[in-house]
Amino acid sequence: MTTVQSPPAPPTAIRPRVVARTGLYAVLAANAAVVTFFFAQAGFASNTLIVLGRLAGLYGALLMAFQLILVARLPWLDRRIGMDRLTSWHRWTGFGILCTLLTHAVFIAFGYAQSSALDPVNQVIDLAETVEGVLRAVVALGIILVVGAVSARYARRRLAYETWHFIHLYTYVAVVLAFTHQVAAGTTFTSSSAATTYWYAVWGVALASVAAGRLVLPLWRNWRHQLRVTAVVPEADNVVSVYMSGRDLHRMPARAGQFFLWRFLTPDRWWQANPFSLSAAPDGRTLRLTAKAAGDGSAALRHVKVGTRVFAEGPYGAFTALHRTRPESVLIAGGVGVTPIRALLEELHGHAVVIYRVATDRDAVLYDELRDLALAKGAELHLVTGPPVPDRLAPAELARLVPDIADRDVFLCGPPPMMNAVLGSLRELNVPKAQTHFERFSLAG
Repeated sequence: MTTVQSPPAPPTAIRPRVVARTGLYAVLAANAAVVTFFFAQAGFASNTLIVLGRLAGLYGALLMAFQLILVARLPWLDRRIGMDRLTSWHRWTGFGILCTLLTHAVFIAFGYAQSSALDPVNQVIDLAETVEGVLRAVVALGIILVVGAVSARYARRRLAYETWHFIHLYTYVAVVLAFTHQVAAGTTFTSSSAATTYWYAVWGVALASVAAGRLVLPLWRNWRHQLRVTAVVPEADNVVSVYMSGRDLHRMPARAGQFFLWRFLTPDRWWQANPFSLSAAPDGRTLRLTAKAAGDGSAALRHVKVGTRVFAEGPYGAFTALHRTRPESVLIAGGVGVTPIRALLEELHGHAVVIYRVATDRDAVLYDELRDLALAKGAELHLVTGPPVPDRLAPAELARLVPDIADRDVFLCGPPPMMNAVLGSLRELNVPKAQTHFERFSLAG
């Protein structure tokens, strides 16, 4: 199999994740400074609460635009930071939006109430009835409160992903309403032509990023590559591999370790997208995923017919050789988490140690492939079996299997409890955080 090989990053190179993260922070800080400048330039109201409320509203608007960038799935950011971390930042930014907009609403209501005979609640009602754009802002805040409530961990764990995602889509309605409120009632927005141009640019870039990353790019790539299923191969009683081919796959920017959101265009499953990693390094001719039957979507893969059209969004993820910092590596897989690990082994240069953790030998999916690949690459392969207790990947066990583990990059993928345990072991073994690479495959944070 021909794979696209990439040389290891030099140890002195600035890590791509650091570059991307620093760039995002710098852009946000610079825009916060610009927003503050235009706010001060517009002049202050006599009421302190109104002043603070307006400033909070502007920061909330800026965070909403930043939020759109985080969920736009822009390839440059996704390859360097990863969808899991971007999703986490998106979640915390969402709570920041909620706090700033609540502050905006409360301070404005109490500020205007101080100079009128109305209480804060009736003041809001009066503003909504008499001031253009305020009613739209109230509706937008209500939507954000609902989305924030269903995004709380307690509620999120009790909702199906499709239900949560459908409710979350109303955030875009809130964005449009908030923007039109800012145009109609924002004194800073209209204080100067420069301020107006700036805010139009901010919202334009944010919305264009979402349109490009979430709509235009996926449609373009699927039109270009025309993926179809070429084979469905059972790997075990509850594990199946799906092979796909298409046009110009050598031009698809996919790397070992990445994943796609796959939609198999059958009458009963076309609407459902499932995230599955590539289980083999892209070779320019074929893509392969391997999945365990853990839900309706993955269980139905066994019955997909050869020739079925596939709509794939991606590739996504930063779990790639782009982030390596050392010439040698350790690849640790648990269960079906072996799929991106197997693909990475195919692409990585340098000596590698592969540790595959399963309950029994029968659970070692793709083990024959992994063994043959390790032999061809000159890698060490350790199959670790047994019950969860005692922990067979505890610090002492890892140090025994890989004595120089602190001098290697560590790529880790598996079930969350196993990953958490291994991450704890790596910390005890003083493996630098910069050398530890993992990705939590969760679309909803």
